[in-house]
Amino acid sequence: MSEMPVESIRQVRDHLADVVDRADREDEPTVITRRGKEVAAVVPIDMLRRFQEYEEQAIIRMVRERMANPEPGIPLEEVMAETLARPE
Repeated sequence: MSEMPVESIRQVRDHLADVVDRADREDEPTVITRRGKEVAAVVPIDMLRRFQEYEEQAIIRMVRERMANPEPGIPLEEVMAETLARPE
């Protein structure tokens, strides 16, 4: 995948329709910055859904791994904290 476009909130505000069109037509996210810090992104909806599916599969895989372990259980809160702390 090529480098994602990065635009300030002001730039996006001035041409939001173009940013959305780029996500729709070119399947390309745009990173949005505020005062030079990356804060959000406009992403194609299919990309978001694929990510959500990947995340759900990762959680299911972890739960299955934990359930297959004969040792005493781990509280769900710890499992979720570990899951959410993992890098992409």
